[in-house]
Amino acid sequence: MKILITGNSGQVARELQLALTGRADVVALGRDQLDLADPELIRRRVRTEAPDLLINAAAYTAVDQAENEPEAAFAINATAPGVLAEEATTLGIPLFHYSTDYVYDGAKTGPYTEDDPTGPLGIYGRSKLAGEQVVQAVGGPHLILRTSWVYSLHGRNFLLTMQRLLQEREELRVVDDQVGAPTWAGSIAHATVQLIERWQAGNSRWGVYHLTNQGETSWFGFASAIAEQLKAAGKPCARLVAIPSSEYPTPARRPLNSRLDGRKLAQDWQVSLPDWRTALAECLRQPH
Repeated sequence: MKILITGNSGQVARELQLALTGRADVVALGRDQLDLADPELIRRRVRTEAPDLLINAAAYTAVDQAENEPEAAFAINATAPGVLAEEATTLGIPLFHYSTDYVYDGAKTGPYTEDDPTGPLGIYGRSKLAGEQVVQAVGGPHLILRTSWVYSLHGRNFLLTMQRLLQEREELRVVDDQVGAPTWAGSIAHATVQLIERWQAGNSRWGVYHLTNQGETSWFGFASAIAEQLKAAGKPCARLVAIPSSEYPTPARRPLNSRLDGRKLAQDWQVSLPDWRTALAECLRQPH
């Protein structure tokens, strides 16, 4: 089976390539080979590669920068997924597309289900929601997989930033009133492989699903878990101070509640991810 992955150097794409080693013929295209802001190039490359499955692991993820670059965010997060969906439908193959907790406004008290109304607070969330909607409108076989707080040992993410700052500073102030599930890119990749296997076995319950590590914490709680790992390794570690979001203003508003209910994925596809603490420990055991 041939799988075409967009965004070859992104966190999820990197983990996908590792997880699919020996399982499929994987072609991963980065920005140099596939500019997602160029719809005609997307069409040509997909037709040339003619894969059996298309996985869109690329996205414009600079949440604050998106407020000043809405056209770039929408081109990559909304227009490109629509083109990919059209090409996948033409080829008669499924599209797996990753989305985000930022499609919600965070006002709900409990975890969000796939049926809850969306209401993004900023450009990034709006662009990702628009991408979901255009993929659904095309109408071909697809999985839209919403995840949250993605991290890994590569790229730019909260884990790597905290590891650096905790060792550089004496005190670090971290927001404690935004709650969600830190999700390791490796967990997303392993779950995606399971979804591929279920599809090959005949499952075709297409649609929108939530795909995050289980459990919940705040950014402060996530930082505290990272600090524990540093201390256990005998490394220097700053004192953490919990603060409200109001003391850390950013250009883009973040949802206070990013918890996503993953039960539908478990019911329909028999796929569930481990607890976020278990996943963090597994991530940190990986070779850099």
